[in-house]
Amino acid sequence: MATLADSTVGKSAPSGLTAVIDRWIYVFMAVLFLATVLAGFIPDSIAKVNAVQAGQRPPFPPVLHIHAVLMGAWIMLLVAQTSLMATGWRAYHRQLGLASMVLAPAMVVTGFILVPTMYFMVWGALQSGLPPAAEAGLTETLAFQTNIALFQIRAGVVFPLMVGLAVAARGKDAGLHKRLMILATVTPLPAAIDRLGWLPSSLPASPATIDLYLLLWIAPMFFWDLYRLGRIHRAYLIWLGANLPFAILAYSLWGSKWWFDTFQHIMGVA
Repeated sequence: MATLADSTVGKSAPSGLTAVIDRWIYVFMAVLFLATVLAGFIPDSIAKVNAVQAGQRPPFPPVLHIHAVLMGAWIMLLVAQTSLMATGWRAYHRQLGLASMVLAPAMVVTGFILVPTMYFMVWGALQSGLPPAAEAGLTETLAFQTNIALFQIRAGVVFPLMVGLAVAARGKDAGLHKRLMILATVTPLPAAIDRLGWLPSSLPASPATIDLYLLLWIAPMFFWDLYRLGRIHRAYLIWLGANLPFAILAYSLWGSKWWFDTFQHIMGVA
């Protein structure tokens, strides 16, 4: 999210529509992420609030509200930062960027607190003697939470890694910095994408669409880079290299008895 010079390496200076896209592609990506979060979480949140008010589910834990606010603040920060660079306000961009050093670790900490918190809510409800139909539904929910924890752990590791590398590249490699910030942000985005009920989904049987949609969401920036640079920028290779070990692990363990037993031991409810 800094200078745009890297987009024209080996080519003549851009003009017209090409120059506009060079300048605004990162703003477009940030706004796409914001729209995804709003479209995914607002209807889902309204439905869950109505369920709480109807006594059909327990109230949200405080850590969920905190995590939601932090995630929303991060997305808005990304929109602001990309917009500042697109409009030439680089000094403000650098100053505002300091906020990311607080927001990113706070998001990771609350995320790792949220996973067991939501798990224990469902586990506790299952111990309260529910009707068979309700118990079956919560059992499916608990199984899904166990599986999806594989991807939550991945996001909890890859997101701060990408942010850390992006911050390290700031001032030295603008092209790497801005792309890694975008790729860091897309990493936890499946939480919103999976809530877009109109999209085809392989869940809960398979996690395939989690990664397919992740690739789809970064496609505009990736293919524009491929067109402008004539090669794959190393930011994508770094991101892929960080994700690949966790992806292999997640696909290997999804739905396995070993993972269910292990996660129960980790949660202390075996």
